[in-house]
Amino acid sequence: MAATRPQRAPITSPAAATVFSTVLTQGPVSRVEVGRRTGLSSAAVTKAARPFIEAGYLEELTSEERTGPGAGRPANPLAIKADREFFLGVKITDDDLIGVVCDLRAQVRVARHHPLTSTAVPDVVAALTSLVADLITPYRDRAHCLGVAVSGDVDQTTGVVRYSPFLRWHDVPLGDLLAEATGLAVRLENDVKALTVAEQWFGEGVGVTSFALVTVGTGIGCGLVIGGRLVTGAHGVAGELGHVPVGDDQPCHCGGTGCVEAIASTSAIVARAGMPMAEAVARARSGDPAVRAVFAEAGHAIGLALAAMANLVGPERIVVSGEGVAAYDLFEEHVRKAFTAQAFGAVADCLLILRPLPFEEWARGAAAVSIQALFRH
Repeated sequence: MAATRPQRAPITSPAAATVFSTVLTQGPVSRVEVGRRTGLSSAAVTKAARPFIEAGYLEELTSEERTGPGAGRPANPLAIKADREFFLGVKITDDDLIGVVCDLRAQVRVARHHPLTSTAVPDVVAALTSLVADLITPYRDRAHCLGVAVSGDVDQTTGVVRYSPFLRWHDVPLGDLLAEATGLAVRLENDVKALTVAEQWFGEGVGVTSFALVTVGTGIGCGLVIGGRLVTGAHGVAGELGHVPVGDDQPCHCGGTGCVEAIASTSAIVARAGMPMAEAVARARSGDPAVRAVFAEAGHAIGLALAAMANLVGPERIVVSGEGVAAYDLFEEHVRKAFTAQAFGAVADCLLILRPLPFEEWARGAAAVSIQALFRH
């Protein structure tokens, strides 16, 4: 049985959602400025903000004196009360669970790891339930949502992991299993898309209408935000950059050939170099020409894929992250060279931003997905 929940954020209309999300991602900000940024009238902003203030989600800060020509009454900026509600986020890898508790602004309050000894579904559910119980204790009265980030093909609507190659899962109803085990409202999302949501609302994507987040590591992932919205596509798998074909005959786990992931993922580099990743990185940095060639080919493949994506959707910026960026110095030159050569016209000017993020940030992305659920009442 799900626990009885107290009043949630009163998002009951598009105007309410717009005002709340503006303060959440860009605040503290005055009502006048909210109106200027959203196109809403002052009366509409005031009407939308009042229930949030009454429910304890927003507060008015001390007046700011305005000076200069045209200065009027002091403004009382609206700000989020970050500790009004807390959100749990968990990133699942093939050998670890990384969990966080975030406040309403997605700031991490506590983080925990729980090693996985098995990726069998019942074992993962049991381990994740134990991790949640450990995390939630100090926040139980104000934490009702759990976001979970999983690699692969995830159906957010049904909470089903349709396919996760690294966990070797097919059609797993993980959302329902976790909701029953934890008593929390569960939001499931692909891990890269979850990280993209966190960047959109609280990172490099704030104030940007279009950007791409590309992750390099165990897989090659991509999250797209176009027109201020995360792109999922009709089947929920939009942005699968790792399976864009850029090579000839390298077999990929997806069943295709020549995929970026078959050339530039960690496992591909390890297989082609014939040694563990740490050793390959060390050998390449010491000047081993054969190993450096492996990283060069990986960088070339990534650059081609980035250019193909940028030519199609034209993002304002591309953020590159993932555990693979620890070795980015070995293929950055090749990424940029291939991207510039293949990008069409002004697309070549697209800003590439390197942003190393630990797995705790992926768990934070899962929490951000559960924060986002506030807007789907």
